Amino acid sequence: MNPDPDPEGSSDLGSTGESNAGEEYPPPLSDPETVGELVARDRRTSGVALRAENVDRTYSYHNFVTTTYKIGNVLRHLGVRRGTEVLVVPDPLPEPVLTFYGAAQLGAVTRFSDTLASTDPRVVVAPADREAAVDLPPGHHLVVYGDPPTAATTTHWETEVWSENPAVHPTSVGGTDPLLAVGDRTHSHVDALSKVSGGEASERPEAGERVAVQGSFEDPDVVIDGLVEPIAAGATITLTE
Repeated sequence: MNPDPDPEGSSDLGSTGESNAGEEYPPPLSDPETVGELVARDRRTSGVALRAENVDRTYSYHNFVTTTYKIGNVLRHLGVRRGTEVLVVPDPLPEPVLTFYGAAQLGAVTRFSDTLASTDPRVVVAPADREAAVDLPPGHHLVVYGDPPTAATTTHWETEVWSENPAVHPTSVGGTDPLLAVGDRTHSHVDALSKVSGGEASERPEAGERVAVQGSFEDPDVVIDGLVEPIAAGATITLTE
């Protein structure tokens, strides 16, 4: 199943760091305060924001930004608010990446983990084959992607996200708000953007450059280097096996 409606979704982009001719990439951001600024409407261009080579799926910046709005709205409908925790199974697939960006726009906290934490997340996002392994208390929700869920109480990613209105979220998020939880530590938006705002320009990706994600999303450095910095730079997140 390929739920990506982007007509570019089945294209073969190769593996070089150079952008394809004719693609337009958003300019790099020099001093963003929140991750939500990375997916502003004016950054919706034809260049590739996310390439999942392992499943041959591609999102342009236009579709990437719009889809983060949609998943953010789905999460909001499921009760996610500022400071709420969303647990995401760290598979190297587009859905976890898009969920991270959608949650960030709500001021929610993403925890990439294969196991339920004692913090009792409001929403868990996982592949459909993990549905039976997730047992949540009343008022908490499971979202699965890939195949349709077996339980009526489980939300199906493909059904809800693609039918959702891509409206910007009516939520005020600040740089010191929590963004990413790892163990007992929480990283703020400012923490995640510190390299973008204070690092050397020569160390950042260039617009259109393909940045391969090395390691698990459970590592905050992988999230910052592989998921945040490329979008801030107008580069391409590249997921492999």
